[in-house]
Amino acid sequence: MTSVSARMRWASRAQFFGSGFIFATWGVHIPTVKIHYGVDEAALGLAMLAAGVGALLGLTQASRWIGRHGARGTAGLCGAIYALLLAGLLAMPSYGALLGLLAVFGVLTGVFDVAINTEAAQLELRNGHPMMSGMHGMFSLGGMAGAVTGGAALAAGMTPQSHLTLVAATMALSIALSSRWMLPKEATTFTSTGDGFRLPHGALAILGVLAALGLIAEGAIYDWSVLYLKQELGSPQQQAALAYASFSAAMAATRFAGDAMRARFSPALLLRGSAWLAAASMTLVLLADEPWLALIGFAGVGAGFANVVPILFAASARVPGVEPARGIAAVSAAAYLGFMAGPPVIGFLAQVSSLTAALYVVVAFAAALAASARYANPA
Repeated sequence: MTSVSARMRWASRAQFFGSGFIFATWGVHIPTVKIHYGVDEAALGLAMLAAGVGALLGLTQASRWIGRHGARGTAGLCGAIYALLLAGLLAMPSYGALLGLLAVFGVLTGVFDVAINTEAAQLELRNGHPMMSGMHGMFSLGGMAGAVTGGAALAAGMTPQSHLTLVAATMALSIALSSRWMLPKEATTFTSTGDGFRLPHGALAILGVLAALGLIAEGAIYDWSVLYLKQELGSPQQQAALAYASFSAAMAATRFAGDAMRARFSPALLLRGSAWLAAASMTLVLLADEPWLALIGFAGVGAGFANVVPILFAASARVPGVEPARGIAAVSAAAYLGFMAGPPVIGFLAQVSSLTAALYVVVAFAAALAASARYANPA
């Protein structure tokens, strides 16, 4: 069995950081995209749905690609192209062309996400102690950095297109280079690769549903928090970007402490407490009439959701009779469907009611996670 070197750990962390940074950059520019193409919330939700459909198509092939090429090759190629597509978000000739770009964006995002989580699960198993929370902490740290630098770039007068192009080039290079030091191909290939995508069943299905609930709520914050602060509370876009930054910063800090928490508390207890914190904090956001109070609430939501995915992904790698890599890929796929489905659902609900009312979905799903936390205990 390949030992886990410091270089391998940092390579995986770089992949998660890059994923968070890219996603934050998209989140910061959602209001820009809305204005640039002259669309309303429903059309913006449809654009996010296009990315979700693309992710679904990618997820049907993610296990096959990883099984054939390993997490390293899959993450390096898909992640670099995924980053480069950022540069096209404001360069499409029409709204219809944007939908096509976001569909491809979704395909690559889904495959990249499964690949890096498969890598992280294998590193944790080989290392012999919790590592998954720390890896996801790097995603949140990347999200915080992407949001802060995005807001700073806009405040400094950098054009949105220049900012997107700079981030695209930098992240593509970082992901491509760091993938060279991930686990070798044979460490993350499956013993059988011909099955393609199969929906999880049994214990994996339960874990997948719970992860999807968490990521529907988390995805809603990533994609709608900036617009919420700008549109519902009247904040300028530079200040509104802090909604994403406060959420990601709190999530990162909690995830970096999460491995120690996972070693001390049972998965069910930690998941239950985390979910109730997220529900209470999101309620504060939606009842607040001052931006600073909403920012505190977004931080609480980030802390609450921080360990949901690491707990559930780690559990999926320990399901009896299932290869760890296939288990994490299956639950990642189900969870990612939730991650991509959440934002467009919020968009359509916002169109028929209001963005504030639509975001109560986050409260409801966090409460559902708390009520179902017992299923997170290892078999």
